Amino acid sequence: MTGHIAVTDDGGVRTIRMNRPEKKNALTLAMYLAMTNALREADQTGAVRCVLFAGGPDVFTAGNDLADFMKAADGGLDPRAHEFITSLARAQKPMVAAVNGVAVGLGTTMLLHCDYVVAGTGAKLMTPFLKLGLIPEAASTMLAPMRMGHARAFALLAMGRPLSAEEAKEAGLVNTVVSPAEVDGIALKAAQEIAALPSRALTLARSLMRLPLETILQRMETESGHYKDLLQSDEARAAFQAFFSRNQ
Repeated sequence: MTGHIAVTDDGGVRTIRMNRPEKKNALTLAMYLAMTNALREADQTGAVRCVLFAGGPDVFTAGNDLADFMKAADGGLDPRAHEFITSLARAQKPMVAAVNGVAVGLGTTMLLHCDYVVAGTGAKLMTPFLKLGLIPEAASTMLAPMRMGHARAFALLAMGRPLSAEEAKEAGLVNTVVSPAEVDGIALKAAQEIAALPSRALTLARSLMRLPLETILQRMETESGHYKDLLQSDEARAAFQAFFSRNQ
């Protein structure tokens, strides 16, 4: 356990669990840093063959912590959040996600970097970036249209319309939908199945199936530059203040 991130290794699978239920697993900068370190260590640990991201039984993550979000509006984008985003693209081990409840903001865009996603029937994917005067991140402006098609990606990323678990499966963001009680177990089983595959062939096949790393990182840098500028805009400041007032 590192703060609100629990990291466990078992049978070739490293589980990175967001564990801040009192705040709906809202991501603090410390949590971003802990997850980045856990991912990087997984790449350097031969016994780890697959990484599993998980949240709680009722929520995957509500996205950025509100307090940190407000600080970002004053001081610019914090590098710890950006480093986690780039660590998703750089991750050499396959990644699985177990999603129950809401997955807001990065909780949704990080799924575009996962190789296998299990969602509970009550899961809901949401990306309210534009409603806060911002743009999506994690190379989602490139990866989502490729995965879902422009129409679905625009509705999700630009209009902020949520996706149910079944809609996300139909759109190609989720592999399988199961009852909430089964999510962790089914996701772990998938991660164990992946971990049991021949490692050299798996690494090669996965790298060939993904976009070139530099292409993804370049889009992340472009998004990050615009994101940082927008954080300073009057539109974003007004949206943040309204959001903060509603959620006190």
